[in-house]
Amino acid sequence: METPASLGIIAGNSVYPILLADSARKASVKKIVAAAFTGETDPALEKHVDLLEWMRVGQLGRFLKFFRAHKIRHAIMAGQIAPKNLFDLQPDWKALLLLGKLKERNAESIFAAIADELAKIDVELLPATTFLEDSLAPSGLVTGTKLSSQEEEDVDLGWKTAKEIARFDIGQTVIVKNGTVVAVEALEGTNETIKRGGTLARNGAVMVKVTKPNQDMRFDVPVIGVETIRIAAEAKLRVIAVEAGNTLLLERDPIVDLANRSRISIIARAD
Repeated sequence: METPASLGIIAGNSVYPILLADSARKASVKKIVAAAFTGETDPALEKHVDLLEWMRVGQLGRFLKFFRAHKIRHAIMAGQIAPKNLFDLQPDWKALLLLGKLKERNAESIFAAIADELAKIDVELLPATTFLEDSLAPSGLVTGTKLSSQEEEDVDLGWKTAKEIARFDIGQTVIVKNGTVVAVEALEGTNETIKRGGTLARNGAVMVKVTKPNQDMRFDVPVIGVETIRIAAEAKLRVIAVEAGNTLLLERDPIVDLANRSRISIIARAD
């Protein structure tokens, strides 16, 4: 893809939008603007973009007007919006119309509908991994000690289970220990699933996070960050298994360092 002259970032939480802005700048994107959401986006992002505008989650009309006013033709969704905000929405009329047309209101359907609205104003939503290809997990053992045979079996079980729940757009993460699925992700998100799974398993569990079948790489791409590793360490997990080539490892060096200190192995495998 030819590097766009300008880029709009739809900025959720975590360090993801900041890393994306910095990588886009290194790739010679001249103008970067960000739609930031109250209670979600890290205010530090403002120092990494040319222009940042704050809005509430649900202000679709304002969000579209912002990109149109600054002649944005390419945009990227970066960072999650906390799942609980799906129930705390104060939608404007544009968002109300969009939601009213959806039979199912999940991440896939909502983001796909937003992508369609962007297309109507000539904004192309790029894959969420754009400019961050170097952060995609390589196949094999990323860090840590080799898995035991039981851990390998738990990864296999977790993989099959996670792929099934992902197929129904329920979640993408499961926690497994000694052949038993102890936690399955739903609306609460990955971090809360890790905490719950760690409490139930006590220690030594395996986390598996996958992409959905026919994953739309424009949104909801699996991400592992330093915070993920910190929570996994507190939950006393032993293994994190992700999908090679489709999972972003944000801030890889700090991730590897913390995982090693926490005696967590990270492995990436092909689907």
